[in-house]
Amino acid sequence: MDSISRRQMLAVTAAGGLLTTTTIVNAQTGPFQSKPGDGGVARAATELPPGEKVAYHNPKDVADMPDFHFSLDASRPKVTSGGWAKEATVHQFPISEGIAGVHMFLDPGAARELHWHAIAAEWAYVIDGRCQTVVLDPSGASEINNYGPGDLWFFPRGHGHSIQTIGDKPCHFVLSFDNGGFSEHSTFSITDWIDVTPKDMLALDFGVPKDVFDAFPKGETYIQAGPVLPASEALDAPWPKESTHKFSLLHDNRAVRDFDGGTFRLATVDEWPVSKSMSGGVMTIKPGAMRNLHWNVNANEWHYYLRGKGQVALFGSGGRGKVAEFKPGDVAYIPQGFGHAIKNVGDEDLEIVQTWDNGKFEEIDLTKWVQSSPRYLLANNFAGVPETTITRLKQA
Repeated sequence: MDSISRRQMLAVTAAGGLLTTTTIVNAQTGPFQSKPGDGGVARAATELPPGEKVAYHNPKDVADMPDFHFSLDASRPKVTSGGWAKEATVHQFPISEGIAGVHMFLDPGAARELHWHAIAAEWAYVIDGRCQTVVLDPSGASEINNYGPGDLWFFPRGHGHSIQTIGDKPCHFVLSFDNGGFSEHSTFSITDWIDVTPKDMLALDFGVPKDVFDAFPKGETYIQAGPVLPASEALDAPWPKESTHKFSLLHDNRAVRDFDGGTFRLATVDEWPVSKSMSGGVMTIKPGAMRNLHWNVNANEWHYYLRGKGQVALFGSGGRGKVAEFKPGDVAYIPQGFGHAIKNVGDEDLEIVQTWDNGKFEEIDLTKWVQSSPRYLLANNFAGVPETTITRLKQA
């Protein structure tokens, strides 16, 4: 009743009338301002006079929109004798809680030593060059695979593996891990383990004299330089299982998911059974084109920009939105459920490596949602929008 003047109140009372809800609404000079307890309780809930046409979001109730852009390749690399690596974890990139990423470069003859990851699975896309991986699973079975540009590998959490360059050309690749807290610096490496273990225990384990371990590296080699491995000597021994750790993304027709304005190659657990906790692929968007507004239902999304200039518009609920531009070497992180679109704002193809921290890939497009909604519902949602516009939205 705060919006009713004293004169209006006295007039109604003097006339012997009742102060009804209709009177209150008609007497309002502006939208209804609610008070604690308005609307009744439980089964005694009641209709209230109309309030504002759009909802008010109290900034105190909604967190600030996070920064979802990070310049991975502008960061300082970890360099050892055979190459380097740069990383983007939640420590450098706070929003990236679900996925961490690495750009790794191996010189000719170099090897990423035998190691495993205790808290994360590893997904990889080979950018250039050739390399070989050896992986050991808990059953004791091992697989050896050779890779070229456009190939993927996936190593489940805890599986032992290594990576070695093939031939006289460097090899580099982008790695993605299904845990934003994972860091390459927390890898369990074989040289590090042997260095800190008592030599008498090593001798018992391998059945050799303990002094042979005096020649081993004094610390973690990480990426070790070595003689070039000729392609002709690079043993390729994939196992005859559907759960192979290798997937030829650019050559397997099962990966094709093209769209208007671009191409999309994606490997999920449905196409690649070993990749149970991650999906990933490469998206290319033509100049001026866009990957339409959508959201991911069941996973966080991570981008590494390979080529071109892109713009991402992120919607975070509660009246929050942010737009950022990306160039080669940059990383984007889209939290699960956040609406987003990706546009090519450059004059060449935009190429992006993308991963999700779920083996099942699920998304919903805004246009499909609008098209499947009844016309009367859309007219209600978009009050004041001409019917002709609603028709055009449904036909988009």
